[in-house]
Amino acid sequence: MMTIHDIEFKGSFPEQRQAPQDGKPEFAFIGRSNVGKSSLINMLTERTHLARTSNVPGKTQHLNYFLINQGWYLVDLPGYGYARVSKKLRRQWRLMMEHYFMKRESLQCVFVLLDGNIGPQQVDIEFINWLGEMGIPFIIVYTKTDRSKPPELEKNIADIRAALLEYWEELPPDIITSSPKKVGREEVLKVITETLERINHE
Repeated sequence: MMTIHDIEFKGSFPEQRQAPQDGKPEFAFIGRSNVGKSSLINMLTERTHLARTSNVPGKTQHLNYFLINQGWYLVDLPGYGYARVSKKLRRQWRLMMEHYFMKRESLQCVFVLLDGNIGPQQVDIEFINWLGEMGIPFIIVYTKTDRSKPPELEKNIADIRAALLEYWEELPPDIITSSPKKVGREEVLKVITETLERINHE
C-alpha cells in the first residue's frame, strides 16, 4: 500500500487557473458540507490537522492543494448543498466547480463523499449525475459508517444505490469508509496508486 511520507500545502485558490499548472495528477475530494471530508483526508494522510475539521459547514471556500510525495495532488474542494450560503456565493461555487471540472486536464478522479447514515439526498444524486454527464471519472465514498448499526447502514446504502439506478444503467464504484476506524483507507489509496501506475506506463 502507498506510504505517504511527504505532504506540502501548495495553497488555497479561488480559481483553477491560479492553481498549480505543473500537470501532476490530481485526485479531488468533494461532498455536501459536514459530510466528514476533512476527517477522511486527515485519516488518509495520517495527519491530524491537515484538513481543517469544523462543526461549521461551508468552511472550505477555495480549492485547497496538497502535494503528496512530490508526485500528485490531493485537492480538497468546497462542499456543496449548504443552505445558509447566499445565492451569490452558491453561484460563485457553481462557476468555480464548472471551470475546475471542465478545464482541469490533470484531474484523474473525483471522490464524491456521501454520508452513510442517511438515505439518498437529491443534491448528491444531482451532483453525481452532473459528473456523469461531464464524463468525469469518480468514485462514491460512504463516510461516517461507524455511526450506524450494520442493518441501518446497509439499508441507507441500498436506498442510495436504488436512487442512482433510476438514472444509471450500471452503479458507479463505491468505497465504504470510517475515519475513526481507518476503514476504507487502503481501498482509496489503492485507487490512487493504480491510477498513478497506469499514467506512468502510458
